[in-house]
Amino acid sequence: MDARWILVAACGLGAPAAAEPLGEVATLEVLEGWRMPSGQHMAAVRVRLAPGWKTYWRSPGDAGIPPYFDFHAAENMAAVAWHWPVPKVFHANGMRSVGYSGELVLPVEVTPRGTGEVRFAGTVQIGVCEEICIPAMFEFDALLPASGARDPAIVAALVDRPMTAEEAGVGRVACRVMPLADGLRLSAEIEVGRLGASEAAVIEAGPGIWVSDPEVERAGDRLVVTADLAAQEGPVALDRSAVRVTVLAEGKGVDIRGCPAG
Repeated sequence: MDARWILVAACGLGAPAAAEPLGEVATLEVLEGWRMPSGQHMAAVRVRLAPGWKTYWRSPGDAGIPPYFDFHAAENMAAVAWHWPVPKVFHANGMRSVGYSGELVLPVEVTPRGTGEVRFAGTVQIGVCEEICIPAMFEFDALLPASGARDPAIVAALVDRPMTAEEAGVGRVACRVMPLADGLRLSAEIEVGRLGASEAAVIEAGPGIWVSDPEVERAGDRLVVTADLAAQEGPVALDRSAVRVTVLAEGKGVDIRGCPAG
């Protein structure tokens, strides 16, 4: 089955009738992948972007639009797990975003409900940006075979992931939480070697919690990442085990899970 679609996007923040056509700025393709000995199926979604355009990581920053997948048309599919490659940090008009330019191959590990083919089908909304950011909707419908062959593009994307804390030699991790009038301030102190000359960080604090772009300070092997947190509704209910800090620099990353008190 041909699993490629061309995006014809529209820009503008008003009603659809007032939007101006953008033309073909991105394509989406499902890479069918292969069935692993564990019974899981490794596939991928590939997004190709026109020159000058970008799309976003799972936590895109204030200037981006997070991706949203809906698998309403899927069959023989119990669960999915995404394996995000290391993203880039972009700065424009005084705002920061986190994502990809040129091409994104996003591996997805599918858990089938049973044997046989998996129908990998539904819709995805992503943000695509040049000078402005707009939401773009794709429909996809592909059959993932019960066998299949390893795809070099998927393998390369799996390799291009952030290091785990253990792989990066992360030492002590400790978080301090300070109350604010409308939320919390989280300060994570991390013992980790320098990744590159210009380091950035992203903090994810769980569903329903907005996190500001963090400030990053380094002294030797001690990195301090500080951000403000606010809840969409009511007070912030912070689960320290759900806090995720990703440190980024020069095409490398470190994924740190959990932030105990210290």
